[in-house]
Amino acid sequence: MIVDCAIYRHGHRSEGPEDMSDALAEARAAGGFVWIGLYEPSEREFDLVTQEFGLHPLAVEDALNAHQRPKLEVYDDSLFMVLKPVVYEPESDAVSADEVMVFVGDGFVVTVRHGEGSPLAAVRHRLEDEPEMLDKGPTAVLYAIADAVVDHYLEVATELQTDLDELEAEVFRPEVGGSRNTASRIYTFKRQVLEFRRATGPLTLPVTRLAGTGPGATVPFVHDKARPFFRDVGDHLTRVNESVEALDRLVSDILSAHLAQMSVRQNDDMRKISSWAAMAAVPTMIAGIYGMNFDHMPELHWLWSYPAVILLMAALEMLLYRMFKGRGWL
Repeated sequence: MIVDCAIYRHGHRSEGPEDMSDALAEARAAGGFVWIGLYEPSEREFDLVTQEFGLHPLAVEDALNAHQRPKLEVYDDSLFMVLKPVVYEPESDAVSADEVMVFVGDGFVVTVRHGEGSPLAAVRHRLEDEPEMLDKGPTAVLYAIADAVVDHYLEVATELQTDLDELEAEVFRPEVGGSRNTASRIYTFKRQVLEFRRATGPLTLPVTRLAGTGPGATVPFVHDKARPFFRDVGDHLTRVNESVEALDRLVSDILSAHLAQMSVRQNDDMRKISSWAAMAAVPTMIAGIYGMNFDHMPELHWLWSYPAVILLMAALEMLLYRMFKGRGWL
């Protein structure tokens, strides 16, 4: 459905006619642009927008189906950019990604939102409070959306770093380090980092192209004076990607340390079990020998045989206990 539709002239908003074609013509005549926002539109709803603005059918297909990687595509009459805003849920410590598609052309911006984590409403309100920025045209809208998405990446990276610090402290806490669900928590966290990386990593090339520093640097519909702003977005995105890379390495190291801890603990348990088994085997062996009751065993007829064997068992048990204790097996 269409969430918002407005014409912007010289950085100020004005309500346009209901007919999109008339709104576009009016915006171009006044040297402004029209901004239409849609939320999870159906194919039928999007057909009207496609016809009025001449959007490329491949880009329209991507916008309708969603589940796209971040990318920037250049068509004859418009730019098409896909961004994936990331949502962090403190209650479950989970990361999820939504999608925002942006069409930018001569005198128009069309934004398509999938999911609830989009910053578009806040971006529109912020731009309307900054007419000087909004006066730069559709490029300013594209920059503001990219900037809002990437800045939120930084906040999510900080939250994930806090969660990882807590997880690291739990892993290296002696009484908790070997718990069964620790490995599951580490693996779940790694999946969250992977989901985060899928949103941030592929966005590097599109932002680099918009900044005019990457392959295919000449991108239409982007004003030369806007390129420094996209370079600033690129700097923030680099920080995010470095943080994600550090999180991924650290969580892998924590998982390796946890598995090593578990292995050491299992070895300690096996040593303890082996020590107690050895201590139990000695009296069992002696009792087994004397339990055979052969006639030609002179010790069976000695007066002090029974207490002597008991003392021998006790002495051997004490010797084994002290030996294993000294080696740290018990």
